[in-house]
Amino acid sequence: MKVLLRNVEEIVTRAELEEALASGTQLRAYAGFEPSGSVHIGHLPLITELKELQRLGFHIIVLLADVHAYLNEKGNFEQIRETAEYNRRCFAAAGLSEETEYILGSSFQLDAEYTLDLLQLATVTTEKRARRSMDELSRSKTDRKVSQMLYPLMQAMDIAYLNIDVAIGGIDQRKIHMLARENLPKLGFKTPICIHTPLLIGLDGAKMSSSLHNYISVHESESEVERKIRAAFCPPRVVAGNPVLQIYRYIIFGALEEVKIERKQEYGGDVIYHSYEQFERDYELGKLHPQDVKLNASRYLNELLTPIRKRLDVSKTF
Repeated sequence: MKVLLRNVEEIVTRAELEEALASGTQLRAYAGFEPSGSVHIGHLPLITELKELQRLGFHIIVLLADVHAYLNEKGNFEQIRETAEYNRRCFAAAGLSEETEYILGSSFQLDAEYTLDLLQLATVTTEKRARRSMDELSRSKTDRKVSQMLYPLMQAMDIAYLNIDVAIGGIDQRKIHMLARENLPKLGFKTPICIHTPLLIGLDGAKMSSSLHNYISVHESESEVERKIRAAFCPPRVVAGNPVLQIYRYIIFGALEEVKIERKQEYGGDVIYHSYEQFERDYELGKLHPQDVKLNASRYLNELLTPIRKRLDVSKTF
């Protein structure tokens, strides 16, 4: 539990997860990804959680949600499936084992039985609940399409049809997961346990977005990582809304037991941290300069991304 909680916003519920872990049976966990752009460092906390579950013996399913992407206006099916294959290669390169099961949503979501159960789920879900569940994920914020109301219902039904014990997603998935927990049992399906990982903000301090390109893709070069981190928003002594500190908290300290901030002797010399909390406290007190924090963030990010770059065929990246 200590390992699983390290980079998690919440578990719904912890007691249910502890009971499931104690059962001795192999549990099934999944995360759904809408194939719609580059795999970037914002995905790493979720991928890390999947890897930890895999290490503990879970069977991991990655749903490449092509139908969801289509409903959310992310392109035609040919474009979406090309992106899905790129996503699959990135997740494998990031360290998910060969036992990981990758499933295209369209392989079962267009079946008659699934459609009938989806319609039945619609009869027990209010319009307000479906709309609220999609608020943080919808591409269209105004004049929404009916397709975007189907999206959260399909995601709940996916959990049932894939026989999932533990559903994993960013904290923006919470409302959909709560809809699944509340309404799937009404149709005779089991209640999923839900694990929510944090959302990283963009390097400019705004919401991370493909259209703004304010992220670092897992396949970007070392020099590009350095350039982007150097230009990132990182005000002195400010923790809240600081994207560089988020990278330390959820990616660097999430992967390493010890973090060394290398700096010139005239600026205090190297300093070693064994917890993010200690690192954050020193930054807030002004004991760490943003420039040193950025330089070392680039170094550590490149160390963590190098194995992914090596496993990927960079010529085929999205």
